[in-house]
Amino acid sequence: MRESNRIACEVLDLIEKHVRPGVKTIELDRLAEDHIRSQGAIPAFKGYRQGNSSPYPGSICTSVNQEVVHGIPGERILKEGDILSVDVGINKNGFFGDSARTFPIGKIDTETERLLKITREALFIGIAEARAGNRVHDISAAIQEYVEAAGYNVVRELVGHGIGRSLHEEPAVPNYGKRGTGMKLVDGMVLAIEPMVNGGTFRVKVAKDGWTIVTADGRPSAHYEHTVIVRNGEAEILSKVA
Repeated sequence: MRESNRIACEVLDLIEKHVRPGVKTIELDRLAEDHIRSQGAIPAFKGYRQGNSSPYPGSICTSVNQEVVHGIPGERILKEGDILSVDVGINKNGFFGDSARTFPIGKIDTETERLLKITREALFIGIAEARAGNRVHDISAAIQEYVEAAGYNVVRELVGHGIGRSLHEEPAVPNYGKRGTGMKLVDGMVLAIEPMVNGGTFRVKVAKDGWTIVTADGRPSAHYEHTVIVRNGEAEILSKVA
């Protein structure tokens, strides 16, 4: 899992160097897939199904502006002032990694910049609660409290998750909840913590492509994610390069 998450981090670092106005999201997808396969790994999202959905066609998820998650890479051209959330899943030797970041495209407005800042900070506030002896919803409540105090809303229909030999495992890790509830965290448990924060309502809907989740009011959304190991003390973040 250290290998899978290292590769996920490398992909996001690579994409950060290439996101700019004029780039198509499909170009970023190809760049990501080339790197993933060069590391002897497999894009975990490509061909993924949920429920009765069609197989997901991309190697990464590229969600622009009001798109929360699961945006499909294509011919869309990024423009100045956009934001792009990129989610990447890795399968190497049967072990999974998962990470996400939201990137500004050129110069973005002050309010959207603040949305990205609060979402990223909420991720680390949640990670700080991922300690053995705590409960899953201690993570959830910490994220919700911070986000709502800043005037934003966490998405409720989508959650973080356990991860290991499968991309999505128990327990679910919501971004809202009541402290002291949920599964007890134990040393060695691995979680993908991923606040998805909307500039307006928490409500979302599914776009016509059957995959892309968008905000119900068309306001922008940001998404950050790390895969972490629960420890007796501070959680260890796997999805970063040492």
